[in-house]
Amino acid sequence: MSSAIIAEIPVIDLGPFGDGDAPGAAEVAAAFDRACRDLGFVVVVGHGVPQAVIDAAHRSARAFFDLDLATRERYAAPPGGFVGYRGLGAEGLSYSLDQEAAPDFKETYTVGRIDRGDEPYFTSQLGRMYMPDPTWPAEVPEFAASWAEFYRQMDRVAWRLMRAFATALALPREFFDDKIDRNISCLRALNYPHPSTPPQPGQLRAGAHTDYGSLTLLSMADAPGGLEVQRDDGSWAPVRVPADAFVMNVGDLMAQWTNDRWRSSMHRVTNPPPDAIGDTRRQSLAFFHQPNYDAEVIPLASCCGPANPPKYARTTSGEHLFMKMTKAKNLNV
Repeated sequence: MSSAIIAEIPVIDLGPFGDGDAPGAAEVAAAFDRACRDLGFVVVVGHGVPQAVIDAAHRSARAFFDLDLATRERYAAPPGGFVGYRGLGAEGLSYSLDQEAAPDFKETYTVGRIDRGDEPYFTSQLGRMYMPDPTWPAEVPEFAASWAEFYRQMDRVAWRLMRAFATALALPREFFDDKIDRNISCLRALNYPHPSTPPQPGQLRAGAHTDYGSLTLLSMADAPGGLEVQRDDGSWAPVRVPADAFVMNVGDLMAQWTNDRWRSSMHRVTNPPPDAIGDTRRQSLAFFHQPNYDAEVIPLASCCGPANPPKYARTTSGEHLFMKMTKAKNLNV
């Protein structure tokens, strides 16, 4: 396990954890506990996702965003839905700050859960709401296959991370298994174009926000104007990672599950500096891991005690997500 630091973000090698039964599992879990108590951000290496799978998903996303706007808009997310395309300025992230914010200078494409069964959990009205049919742009023939494979690989990484989380929280390593086996996670591509005009006052590529769910995994291409995480003193630490690593951060649901033992930290994507040379276009792929919609979430006993009583009432993953989406006044995760 590496003790290296990239812009203050610890680097943790997931490889020695295995599926939670490897000799180095306890050490890896302890490293995650320290990191999640601190900034709640980790650079994950040794995740096992082939670079070819990562590259293929990025190529497909870039090919989609290279299509003309009229074509992209044919795949627009339906009213009240979250799968499909959203154009520049379609959202701001003021919901985390409870204040108005300039629209984000980004465009996105999102798909929900890839593999679904035919039982009521998936086919019911509630199931269809959280797991709508994915939309695949026909103009990019390789899009569906490359994204489906990347989604499954990221789902596997998230499953291993949740086992590491369970170990770190003094729970049986399988504790989260039956709470995420039918998860309602989504995969989103984020395209930050090269700006042709100065940003609006207060406008960023992505405004300061926290994420909703259990954890987020991010694969990002480096370019001027990038991801930053907020420190305790309010300042911002830039996050730089190699192309074969993922950024992992704790989401609001996991912070609540751990009774705020772990942190869901504010983060943002900044604009390229005015003196940046050349094309500053930036692209990221984010896997937003969200447990089964009926998974019960109450503060874990291992995170509570006489001096730290439970801070949160019982909820479910789905109820928590719906509350967050309603607060944001959209259903776009």
